Amino acid sequence: MRSASDPGDAVARHEDLEPARLSIALVDDDRNILTSVSMALEAEGFRVRCYTDGAEALRGLTGQPADVVVLDIKMPRMDGMELLQRLRATSNVPVIFLTSKDEEVDEVLGLRMGADDYITKPFSQRLLIERIRALLRRDRVAKEDLDPGSDTPIRRGDLVLDPARHLCTWKGEAVNLTVTEFLILRALAQRPGHVKNRDQLMDAAYGEHIYVDDRTIDSHIKRLRKKFKLIDDGFAQIETLYGVGYRYRDG
Repeated sequence: MRSASDPGDAVARHEDLEPARLSIALVDDDRNILTSVSMALEAEGFRVRCYTDGAEALRGLTGQPADVVVLDIKMPRMDGMELLQRLRATSNVPVIFLTSKDEEVDEVLGLRMGADDYITKPFSQRLLIERIRALLRRDRVAKEDLDPGSDTPIRRGDLVLDPARHLCTWKGEAVNLTVTEFLILRALAQRPGHVKNRDQLMDAAYGEHIYVDDRTIDSHIKRLRKKFKLIDDGFAQIETLYGVGYRYRDG
């Protein structure tokens, strides 16, 4: 796991996110968590909607999408894994899921299913707020022209990445990517043949002030490959260099 810089540096850049216009969906069967976390988020200016189970959340989010979803794994009626799977069938909404300290399998499985991040219970409300803001920044970076030339589509053979529209196609067919997956793929495709280690991909996808475990990047890479192979079983453009990192194959 890499080290993180002082999170206070990131706080200074939050003003332009305009949280009053952004909505957070909290999904947890623990009403104490819903109450305390929603109060903390509302104090930051976010609009918050709370759901006590996955089935209720799915109905609510289908009719009224959120900007970020924070969901618990263990819930009645429909657990977090099933809700995540159903959300990913139609939506790329950034998702953070909550998991107990000893549920490592759930962490990896959730990431492979398309979660963007996870936090282990018990957690700091300040940490959750920072992770939410980081996801919102990444979502904006993936969709808007924040860097010179970032709105120019990247074309690498059969791959087309359009950051301005958050659009990815392979051989003319759309590939439905989450924010994290899009940013990782863009980091690799920008310089074909050049190796990116896990720390570099973490910075590209999460920013310099968020630290995640190495297996998080590995899980996202596996999911990226799976999505492309659904379109083209021969897809092999993302190469693993064991002990080093990943690269997008040149040519």
